[in-house]
Amino acid sequence: MSMETEAMVFADYVDGETARVRRVKVSVQPASQGSVVRIEPTEGALVDWPIDDVRRIPDQAAKDAVVYGLTGDHPARLIVKDARLNAELSAACPDLKRRHKDPNLLKRLMILSTASVASVALIVFVLVPIMADQLATMLPAEGEQALGDSSIEQIRLALDNSKATGLKDCRSTDGLAALAKMQARLSIGANLPYDIRLHVLDHKMINAFALPGGHIVLFEGLLDDAKNPLEVAGVLGHEMGHVEHRDPTRLALRSAGSVGVLGLLLGDFAGGAAVLFMTEKLIQAQYSQGAEAGSDTYAYALLAAAKLPTVPMADFFDRLHKKYGEEKGLMSHLASHPDSLGRSEAARAANTVEGDFVPILTADEWASLQAICD
Repeated sequence: MSMETEAMVFADYVDGETARVRRVKVSVQPASQGSVVRIEPTEGALVDWPIDDVRRIPDQAAKDAVVYGLTGDHPARLIVKDARLNAELSAACPDLKRRHKDPNLLKRLMILSTASVASVALIVFVLVPIMADQLATMLPAEGEQALGDSSIEQIRLALDNSKATGLKDCRSTDGLAALAKMQARLSIGANLPYDIRLHVLDHKMINAFALPGGHIVLFEGLLDDAKNPLEVAGVLGHEMGHVEHRDPTRLALRSAGSVGVLGLLLGDFAGGAAVLFMTEKLIQAQYSQGAEAGSDTYAYALLAAAKLPTVPMADFFDRLHKKYGEEKGLMSHLASHPDSLGRSEAARAANTVEGDFVPILTADEWASLQAICD
C-alpha cells in the first residue's frame, strides 16, 4: 500500500533559518502531484522538496535516524526515524546518495579564510591596542617597574653578540654624575609617575628609548655622535615625555598581546621568537605620530623650564636626517621618526632662550659623559 493512502508518518524538521526543531508529517507525493516529498508542519505553510533534489546527509552521528537535505548549500534538514518512510524515500529519490559538487565551495572557503584573517587583524590592530591603552592607565607602578626590569635585561642579552653576560651597562663614576646632573636640570619641569632610572649601554647604535617603569636607555653611539650636551638633553627630555605619558607601557602591552595572539595561531606562544619580537619592538619604539609629537612638546617645555634652548635639539635631528634620510632601521631610529625635518623646524620655533644661559654641563662633565663606557 502506498504512503499517500496510509496514515502520514511523523519526523523532525529544521528549516535552516531558526534553531527550532519542529514535528512534521511527511509523505511522498506521486508524479501527478509533482513528485515531491511533502513536509507538513503543524503550524505554517507546506514545504515541498523535489524528489530529484533530495539528498541523504552522510556521516551523521545518530544511528537510529537518517538525515535528509537538499542539493546545494540549502541548510534545511529532515530527520526521519521511521524505517518504512526511509525505505520509501530510498526507493522514490533517484539521487539520494549522490554527493553534490558545490560550485560555491571555493568561494565559501575564500570568504571564510578572508574572514579569519580579518578577525585576527581586528584583534591585533584594534582590540589589543584599545585594551593596552586601558591597562596602561590601571597598571600599578610596581607592575610597570617589574616589566621594565625584565625588559632591560632582555634587551642587554639580545644586543650582546656573545649572548653570554649581556651588553655592558656603562657606569663610570664621573659619567654617571654628569648624567644625573643633566637629568636633575631637566626634571625641574617634570611630573613623572616614578623615578627615572638611566642606563648607557655599550653599543654604537645611535639610539635612545624608554621602557616601562621609568627606565631610559641611551647608547654610547648617541653620546659619540652628539656635538654638545644640549643635543643629548633634548633626546633625554623626549624620552622623559614618553615615560610621563606611559607610552612604553602601552607599547609593551600591545606587543605582548599581539605576540600572544600570533603565538597561539603559529605555535610559538611565549617562545623564543616572541621574546625577540617584543625586544625589537621595545628597541624600535615606533610610537604613533601623536605620541611622538607629544613627547617633543614635552621636551621643549622641560628645556624652557630649565632655561635652556631647543635649537641644539633641532640641530641634532637635522644632522641625523642628513646622514640617514628617512631610512628605517635601528641605526637610524632617531632620524626615522615621522617627518623628522618638520620636527626640527618645530624645535626651532619652540625656542624661548636667546643669548647667554647656564650650560647644562661643564666641558669636563661633558667629556666624562662621553667617556662613560671607557
